Parts: sequence; structure tokens; C-alpha cells
Amino acid sequence: MEPIFKRKLYERMLRWKEESNGGTALLIKGARRVGKSTLALTFARDQYQSHIAIDFNTASKDVIALFDDISDLNYLFLRLQASYNVVLEPRKSAIIFDEVQKCPKARQAIKYLVADGRFDYIETGSLLSIRRNIKDITIPSEETRVTLYPMDYEEFRWALGDTATIPLLRQFLDLRRPLSDELNRKMMRDFRVYMLVGGMPQAVVEYLNRNNLSLVDEVKRSILELYEEDFNKIDPSGRISRLFRGIPGELHRNSNRYVISKVLSDKERPSRLGDAIADLEDSMTVNVAYRADDPNVGMSLHEDSDCFKMYLADTGLFVTLAFYDKDWSENEIYHKLLSDKLKVNLGYVYENVVAQLFRSAGHRLFYYTFPTPNGKSYYEIDFLLSQSSKISPVEVKSSGYNAHASMDAFCEKFSDRILHRYLLYPKDLKKDGQLLCLPIYMAGLLK
Repeated sequence: MEPIFKRKLYERMLRWKEESNGGTALLIKGARRVGKSTLALTFARDQYQSHIAIDFNTASKDVIALFDDISDLNYLFLRLQASYNVVLEPRKSAIIFDEVQKCPKARQAIKYLVADGRFDYIETGSLLSIRRNIKDITIPSEETRVTLYPMDYEEFRWALGDTATIPLLRQFLDLRRPLSDELNRKMMRDFRVYMLVGGMPQAVVEYLNRNNLSLVDEVKRSILELYEEDFNKIDPSGRISRLFRGIPGELHRNSNRYVISKVLSDKERPSRLGDAIADLEDSMTVNVAYRADDPNVGMSLHEDSDCFKMYLADTGLFVTLAFYDKDWSENEIYHKLLSDKLKVNLGYVYENVVAQLFRSAGHRLFYYTFPTPNGKSYYEIDFLLSQSSKISPVEVKSSGYNAHASMDAFCEKFSDRILHRYLLYPKDLKKDGQLLCLPIYMAGLLK
């Protein structure tokens, strides 16, 4: 039996159950294989006297046909209980619509099922597929929508049976005190394991069961192949798939934006590929950071839709995609990455994991570029966090902290807007004037 991992979204689901009291359905969005179905089932088993889980990938034609006519809800519930051999108790039972995008009429029925009030409803689905399967149906407003991301670093530590590390790191951060070189090296070794395995539950299970990173890589490749199949169904031209595969190369080029013409043969502007970019975002397999034209609170009002960077939503998948041309049966690349001895610039891998942890923590992703005084190059701030009524610039480094010209120039230019200044890197916590240098495994603690 596979382990059931503790997920932070569970607490949000508890609040929904208590506060909604049947007034809305809960829609769990997320990428394929991120653990939506398992979380919904775990919650239903824990929090209700009984439940019915309808997986619309495998549901019978008779069950699907029940939602063609919901004029008699008593009959609908009777048929469902008989089909699944479950007795439902009013206000004590839940019905799960798993992969609800496969049955649009079931999603449309949510409005009436919620109004009926007898049971709670939990829906799961891929946002991309949900949005593409809404033709000719009324979208229910009676939904509380939440997002399940790949496991963040704290959830990964929980999976390993470690509940102490992250709370202790929070204390070090609050005190602004270093850990020690020896302890930091250990923490970085542990964090690199997370970067390599990632937060997809299936990959984490394989790591726990086999402790073999090569076998974990095979799991991740199967997930990437599943994503590719989904992209090709949506866009047979292959553009979405090529944009996805091009992410590691574009980050490795260290450009100040994702250059579509480097990936696609056509020279279209990003705005003309809006549907393809939007589909990638909706698939939740990627995290997109937009350039903020005005680096201030309310950055979403000033985002440049033509200038963006893309990251994979899961860094474990990113590592596999970055080295997809290699056969990892010998495990050599993994071992070198784990020991930090691979002769490649790992800055783009660190940048991807920071994007993942920021997104999991609820931050939208923005960055900022501006020309140097000579106009021949650009300063770049990797991420901008909106905190309180100000912003906090973040730079990500793969080595030392001594060079931070972009941070210095940005803070001089926008000094009245800045709350904190962060540099994330592999070394121990350190203060450099007003700059707080943090080990990269603390990225998820920045709220």
C-alpha cells in the first residue's frame, strides 16, 4: 500500500468544510499526477461518515448518463448509492467528482446539488481540461477553488518522517543567525535530494521505496511523457510541447526573457501565441514569471505579457527534462548533482526551485530588468515579492554572494519601495549590510 502524504492543502479543506457547511463545492485544481485524487479521497475518508468517489475516467456509461437529467435528485442519489454500494447520510457524507472535466454536465449540476444541501461535494481536475470542456454548460458559481501544487520542501521533509527541520529553520531565520558551515552543508545535501526527486508524489514514493535516483528518474520521465501526450492532444502542431521542452535551455541561456523564436521556427510575438502560453499556464505544469513594468505593490496591474520567463512547476521534473538526452541508468549525473560536482552552472536549477517554492507559498511570480548606465546590458532582479505595502527584491546565486550589482542598483533606484533585500544562495545565513543572504532551502519561508 502506497503511503498517504500529509499535504498543507488539507488544512484549507478543513476550513472550507467548516465555513461553507455545504454552501459551496470544493474544486481542487492542479497538474496531472500532483496528488489531487488521493488528497480528496483521504479527506473524505477522514472527515465524513461515508462517501462516494466517482472517477469520470472510469465511470460507467450509466453513471455518466445520470447527469443528463437531474430534475429528480432523489432518484439520482438512489442510483448512485446503489451503483457504489454506499449509504449516504445527509450532512454527514460527501460525493467526489474525480476528473470532473470528463463529465461537464456533472460540473454544471453542482449548482443544484449544492442548493439541495444534503451532501458535500469535492471536485478534482486539471484546470486546462476544465476550461476546455465548458462549452454549452453553465459554470457553477457555487465553487470554492483551491490549488494543489507539487510537494514543497516542508511536505517533502514530512514524507521522509522529518517534522523538525523546517520549524528549526524558521527560528534561525527569525533570529537572523547562521547555522554553521557544517550544518549548512548537511542542509544543502538534503535540499539537493529534494531538487533531484522533486515533489510529484509518485516520484517521492519511488524514492522512499527504492532509494534509487535512477529509478526515480524513470518515474519522472513517464510523467513528462504523459504531459507531452496531453499537450499534443490540445495542440497537434506541437508548439505547446516545444515551448515546454524549451524551458531548461531558455533558462540556461540566462536571457532576460523567454525568447520564443529560439524555440519555435516561426517568428511570432508572444502576444500572438497567447493561447499556447495560456494553455501551458492552465496545465499548471509550468510557473510563469512576468516582467513588472512598474516594480511596486500591485505588480499584476503592470505585467508585460510579452516579456516573461517560464519554469517547470516541479524542479525534479525540470532536472530530468534538462538532461533528457542522457541515459541515466548509470546514475552518474544524479550522483554528481547530489554532491554538487557536476561541471554545469546550476544557477538555473536553483532559480527553478525558488520559483516553485515561491509559487507554493502563494506568491505570484514577477521579475524586473532595467538597463545599465552604459546601455549595453541589463540589470536583473530574479524575483519581486509583494510584502505588506512594499516589495522585496530577490536574487538567486549558485555560488558566492560578493557580486550583487543588480540588487545594489535596484535598491538605489527604488529605495522608498523596498521592505527587505534577499539573496538566496548555497551558503550559510549572513547579513551584508541591508542585504540578507539566505541559504536557498529557506526560500519557502519567505511569506
